[in-house]
Amino acid sequence: MIDIAGAVAVESIDEASRDQPEPAHVAAGVRGVAAHYGDPLREQRTLDTSVGLVDRSHRGVIAVPGEERTGWLHTLTTQHLAQLGAGQGTELLVLSPHGHVEQHAMVAEDGVTTWLDTEPGATAGLLSYLEKMRFFSKVEPRDVTPEHALLSLVGPDAPDALATLGVTGLAAPDVVAVPGPKFPTGSVPPRPTALYDVRPLPSGGWARRGPLGVDLLVPRATMEQVVAEMRGAGVPVAGLWAYEAVRVAARQPRVGVDTDHRTIPAEVDLIAPAVHLEKGCYRGQETVARVHNMGRPPRRLVLLHLDGVTTDQPPAAGTPVTLDGRAVGFVGTAVQHHELGQIALAVVKRNVPGDARLRIGDTAAAIDA
Repeated sequence: MIDIAGAVAVESIDEASRDQPEPAHVAAGVRGVAAHYGDPLREQRTLDTSVGLVDRSHRGVIAVPGEERTGWLHTLTTQHLAQLGAGQGTELLVLSPHGHVEQHAMVAEDGVTTWLDTEPGATAGLLSYLEKMRFFSKVEPRDVTPEHALLSLVGPDAPDALATLGVTGLAAPDVVAVPGPKFPTGSVPPRPTALYDVRPLPSGGWARRGPLGVDLLVPRATMEQVVAEMRGAGVPVAGLWAYEAVRVAARQPRVGVDTDHRTIPAEVDLIAPAVHLEKGCYRGQETVARVHNMGRPPRRLVLLHLDGVTTDQPPAAGTPVTLDGRAVGFVGTAVQHHELGQIALAVVKRNVPGDARLRIGDTAAAIDA
């Protein structure tokens, strides 16, 4: 999609952007993605009100075939995957021994292979961890990013647009409510806490319904055909800037951007979609259980409204958020939204009042109610 007229590559705007393919993937022929196609605010409106096609083919894709794959992944990650069946998707985390978030992946199961797609730049780390934990398990994890790509239909009309590719009736996401502290055993059913409907695409690959629309995991050999079919049916393209603005407004965090090395799942609202609170032991479980039972994680994810008076450039990820001259958190993703103006996801100390007058450099910021 980077060859579509008007496409402006992410790296042409920011050479240090993390939204670029990993070097090993570039060497294998994976190309960059478009930040926008000439009118990022119009592209945002399209994603908010109807549907657009977004190129997210810079994300890493790991295939895990093998008869023991779901049970094996169940023991290594935060999600309940023991009975994950064909046609189901979900999310998972890999935590450090102290419960800090290290990896996040979206999941799609086709009955033969479990597919994981993850943040650009995170593929090698996730694959390395999986390979170290293979031992004698009958699994064969491998990086298939050069052969498979992720596209996303984003917006309220995404399920209808998918009919162009011959798939209809994808069920809406089914997410289990997070129980309160010190909940009784049996409160969380023995299944993935988030279930995303997955269907095969007639031209190859899979469609997965998710929080923002429908992800299309397709062979790179058919990617051009899929894009042509969608555009031929009247679905416009939208760049990554538009996608990120929609994601921020929906308060959907990205691991590695809206998190730091100390982040635990409860701080950034990842318990509901990615953490099963009653499954067996996994690395970092003790921290997850202790924080949940206490009911008060030390920090929280918030949506900030920035005044945009001193600068029209959103602050960089990692910029400190201050209150009365003291650092109380950091900015994750900051964007220019077509309706809300400058907004940002930030992680701040839990005791920061909701009406606090925060600052990000010279910019005033307020927490969204």
